[in-house]
Amino acid sequence: MPSYHDLRPEEDFEKRDYALVFPGMTVTEKRRTIRNLLRLKDGLTAIPSRRTEDNLIIASWNIKEFGHTTQRLPEAFFYIAEIISTFDLVAIQEIKSSVFDLDIIMRLLGDNWQYLVNDITNGTDGNSERSAYLFNTSRVKLSGLAGEISLWDELTVDSDLKQLKRAPYITGFCAGWKTFAMVNLHLHPSDSDDDVELRKEEVRLLLAAIAEKRRLKQLFSDNLVLVGDFNFYEDFDGDTIQMIEDAGFFQIESLKGKDTNASKTEAYDRFFIRKNEYFAINRDENDDEIAGVFDPFQFVYRDGSHSTYKSFMKKHYTGDKPEAEFLATIHKYYKHPWRKNQVSDHFPIWFDLNIDSSVRFLEGNLEDL
Repeated sequence: MPSYHDLRPEEDFEKRDYALVFPGMTVTEKRRTIRNLLRLKDGLTAIPSRRTEDNLIIASWNIKEFGHTTQRLPEAFFYIAEIISTFDLVAIQEIKSSVFDLDIIMRLLGDNWQYLVNDITNGTDGNSERSAYLFNTSRVKLSGLAGEISLWDELTVDSDLKQLKRAPYITGFCAGWKTFAMVNLHLHPSDSDDDVELRKEEVRLLLAAIAEKRRLKQLFSDNLVLVGDFNFYEDFDGDTIQMIEDAGFFQIESLKGKDTNASKTEAYDRFFIRKNEYFAINRDENDDEIAGVFDPFQFVYRDGSHSTYKSFMKKHYTGDKPEAEFLATIHKYYKHPWRKNQVSDHFPIWFDLNIDSSVRFLEGNLEDL
């Protein structure tokens, strides 16, 4: 559960000196944040609760320009932290060169949370981005494996691409009976023919690198999760998706076809899983895999709430429309891009991993004795 010290009434500070992240928040801002957090917390109950030894909630979230945009209000950090705290392990994409925003989130998440972040990918192609893993240390541990997957000369000899645009970040984790590694990805964007082919080549080379590392037993585990913002378009990237599946990875059925961008037009964010027989996703009463996409805009920065933030939007607007025209269309600016700059232009995706195989293990041993 995140820290809410910033949202205390003033008289609380007469009794104790609570550490504040945003000491300048007004009473009006605090009240609005608390009301929105209560609504958000209610919405987050749709995500399965943690069962101490049975399950692990794994998520992925591209948080727009995290550490770069200057538009985020203090309240937005509380909403982002609240969402992250619902999960146990979160792969984050699009952390920019500064980790200032990430440090704010870690202060709000509290002492049970830690993170690993890779180096910035320099140059125009890398878009000054990092990837990170945020995890609840009371629920999941590091395995000791962490690093970027780099390509090598023999692998790329017939390719114009020598490295992925953003370095794939592989890290191993342990929870309960399960060990697994995750590869955090943010593939090349856009849907032009050239961009689709470049993205396909990124995937081809990554799969070749993983296959060679598996052959040489250089990976931490048989359980491998490719995760992140793949920038896949259903109408253009079918061959690339099939390539991943042909390499032994599967997608979670209950996530297939679900839009993950805030405009609700594409399923950019995905999990592709390669596993051994004991790595299982929990299922519901209908035998469907328990997984989902969470839309924060149903609970915070909701449709129709633009008038609440009019003064902030006027301050943040950098376009050239006359004020009267801007105010006449402010409801559109609110939905795109302003509220996306507050939270993100992507939704978090998640699944519920079974981390207790003890019954199956014991039953199997009983039959074999």
